[in-house]
Amino acid sequence: MNKNIIALGFVSFFTDMASSMVTTILPLFIVYVLNEGVDKLGYVIAVTIFVSYIFRVLFGYLSDRYQVVKPFVVTGYLVSALTKPILYFANNWQEIAFLRGLERMGKAIRSATKDTLISAYSQNRSGKSFGFHKMMDVAGEMSGAIIAFLALFYLGKNEQVFRDVFAFTIIPGIIAVVIVLFFVKDVPYKKKNKKFNLKDDFHLLPMLFIYFAVVFFMFSDSYFIVAAKNSFSMEYIPLLVILLYFTQTVFSYYLGVKIDELGSSKIFFYSVIFGIFALIALYFNLTIIGFIMLGIFTVGTLNSIRSYISNNAKNKSTVYGIFYGGVAVFNSLGAVIIGIIWKNYGIDKALIFSLIGLVLTALFYRVRYVK
Repeated sequence: MNKNIIALGFVSFFTDMASSMVTTILPLFIVYVLNEGVDKLGYVIAVTIFVSYIFRVLFGYLSDRYQVVKPFVVTGYLVSALTKPILYFANNWQEIAFLRGLERMGKAIRSATKDTLISAYSQNRSGKSFGFHKMMDVAGEMSGAIIAFLALFYLGKNEQVFRDVFAFTIIPGIIAVVIVLFFVKDVPYKKKNKKFNLKDDFHLLPMLFIYFAVVFFMFSDSYFIVAAKNSFSMEYIPLLVILLYFTQTVFSYYLGVKIDELGSSKIFFYSVIFGIFALIALYFNLTIIGFIMLGIFTVGTLNSIRSYISNNAKNKSTVYGIFYGGVAVFNSLGAVIIGIIWKNYGIDKALIFSLIGLVLTALFYRVRYVK
């Protein structure tokens, strides 16, 4: 495997370690420490997702248009590394939403161009490359969740412990910046002989909208974390997040290889089925099974769609940007709607809403795309 892909894997490992130190405990911090409602958590999720994804359209376009790749990647990782620790000072959901949005701007700057780097060095094995990269992602996330668990278990569940965990994210964040700055080469872009033309990639839009529907209806991992509080004491909930990330680590590379062998459409469909099983498990309070199914769903669908774009798009950074922009709109809107349903009618009604939408989407996809 190309050394640049390996280096980018370690960049993601340390960045996602820092991110997981935040995301593992942030839903608990908002709902149970600051005593904000689950609907407020939905607003924070929506802002975070929207900012994280919508600006990927712009930076993906700028990357293809002006042939800029690594500078966006380095800048994005630096912004994320420097803004996570500021959550130490947040006192309400509005401040958290603002800071999370600012931190996710860094992810928006780097994501489409990072995928372009991986695609450029994948040597026609994009499923394997994205599978390895996602494996390193979730390994870092699992490490961050372990740190969060150890902090809550040994240091206590008081507010100061939560804030200290946020502050210490600066360490893995800076390590990631150093690696990407000095050990990852820029993509070997060659000047294009033909004009940039987005119409070449219009045929990819139907598949993208299928994915948008899936993320609209699916419960986010933050909602899974809050739901787990009904069955587990707060200090043990990070163990479920560790299980989630462990599942993703185990299956990510394997599913990436299967995507190359069987095609992205089949793996995508099977992964959506696992998402349906995850919601059913949560409905019946089978929380552990739900987290395992969620892990398989997450890596399967994401690796499939990223590989699909890598293998079929001509203007890759732009299409990745459009993909992430659509996720911004549909995922954030879904998070708000699910949060409002949960707040006003209970978690069971929210789960039924998600299940109906996800099942109908899967049936449509099965009839239309899976052969």
